[in-house]
Amino acid sequence: MKIIIITLFTLLVIVSCENTKEARKPVKQSTVEENQQTMADNINKYVSFKLTADLSGLTENELKMLPILIKAADKMNELFWHEAYGDKNELLAKISDEDIKKYVDINYGPWDRLNGNVSFVEGIEEKPLGANYYPSDMSKEEFEKFDDVSKTSLYTFLRRNDDGSLKTIPFHIQFESQVKEVSNLLLQASALAEDAGLKKYLELRAAAFLNDKYQESDFAWMDMKTNTLDIVIGPIETYEDQLFGIKATHEAYVLIKDQKWSEKLAHFANFLPELQKGLPVDEAYKTEVPGTDSDLNAYDVVYYAGDCNAGGKTIAINLPNDEEVQLQKGTRRLQLKNAMRAKFDKILVPISEVLIDESQRAYVKFDAFFANTMFHEVAHGLGIKNTINNKGTVRSSLKELASALEEGKADILGLYMVQQLHKKGEIEGDMKDYMTTFMAGIFRSVRFGASSAHGKANMIRFNFFKEKGAFTKNEDGTYKVNYDKMETAMADLSNLILTLQGNGDYDGVAQLVKEKGIIPADLQNDLNKLSKANIPVDIVFEQGVKTLGL
Repeated sequence: MKIIIITLFTLLVIVSCENTKEARKPVKQSTVEENQQTMADNINKYVSFKLTADLSGLTENELKMLPILIKAADKMNELFWHEAYGDKNELLAKISDEDIKKYVDINYGPWDRLNGNVSFVEGIEEKPLGANYYPSDMSKEEFEKFDDVSKTSLYTFLRRNDDGSLKTIPFHIQFESQVKEVSNLLLQASALAEDAGLKKYLELRAAAFLNDKYQESDFAWMDMKTNTLDIVIGPIETYEDQLFGIKATHEAYVLIKDQKWSEKLAHFANFLPELQKGLPVDEAYKTEVPGTDSDLNAYDVVYYAGDCNAGGKTIAINLPNDEEVQLQKGTRRLQLKNAMRAKFDKILVPISEVLIDESQRAYVKFDAFFANTMFHEVAHGLGIKNTINNKGTVRSSLKELASALEEGKADILGLYMVQQLHKKGEIEGDMKDYMTTFMAGIFRSVRFGASSAHGKANMIRFNFFKEKGAFTKNEDGTYKVNYDKMETAMADLSNLILTLQGNGDYDGVAQLVKEKGIIPADLQNDLNKLSKANIPVDIVFEQGVKTLGL
């Protein structure tokens, strides 16, 4: 899951759109040499990686399904562009510089997702908090007064009637032609599916695209156990809506399960109830029982599209987000092994060579990175989903702040889980591996910028750890972990976050973000060292049917 909190300011003027109108029009961008150099530097923040997988174990029907699933996934790019910005073609037509066009494509719009969503196209200013989901002139007060239950649906746009009043447009109406095509493709794939669970899921997901009712297909997705191919597709995360944190964005992953790795991970879900009971927080905040039907699986991802492909790339998934499904079935945690390996080799190891104390660099290991990432996703299932004081769900009570705090919870409770399972002998290796790799991971994620929920969560943790003495900074600018104090800080931060969530304490979370969700000047200087060392921030993919050799 990935949202952030930005100080509320006046929304920028954009042209509200119906089905055929563009969201906003840019003017011609600057093409001076200095700006061109900046674009080259921006593009170099990403390193290319080819998404491939071993297809030798797939059946003939599965090989036929892959191109169909990739085609369905690719449609999510078009839908996400509309949600995040508006008319892609209108924007690109105004830009002559090829580097800028390339960077627009990486970011799905004119705002730099790794640099606080600042505009890099002249004539387009700050990104609207509500992206393209709401009229640009709509105030929060007007939204609150609008008497329409569908306004808070994950799956509606808000627009204006001719008389200026608000109305809602369901996704399946806004994207009528596109979702029909996606639905037909999923049905084509289902006809080839040999796994009964996958077949049922694809059929239900196809129907959901036509009516925006996704829960039944979410349950079916959780019931799949023996499938080799998988596709996560639809309007899922709410990161793009930074005004209310309500509206979902379209994305897709096409996946091939690594059966051997998945077998190694499967048994960890059984520990969730025990770990929930042991959380370092008062009993009132851990009375919910997490579902034990959760899955931990490893996959090679062969196609990203839409939200998950914009800016920083996801390397693990925890879904569904539906609280009812989570409480009844748990969630599925998907570790994207090939993408994870790319980030470790090309980004995390080089970062550790610049910012981690030389005596501790040997503790930065892929197995620890894999475990920390995996248990981050598992930890989304721990804690509390409903407030203890009748304020509703944590997500609804914390509004646009919910995602940043939830990511912070998952990070810190993920490390807590590693610690507890290590004590039980369920996880091998030295705890120093996990803690040092965790520290290096903070530097990696912080570079995603202030516009990222993960980046905001990492900054809260970095500043909290600094305050608690969990690390020190050497004279040479490297960081050294204090392992004992990190354990204490981990428990204290877990307690704080779980309490804020359980109380639905919006003001308390806002204060935490204000005080600790910032990048101090000395840390920014350290991050600048990484850029000067030409260490990429993230990856872009060579992907698709041809890349797979199909």
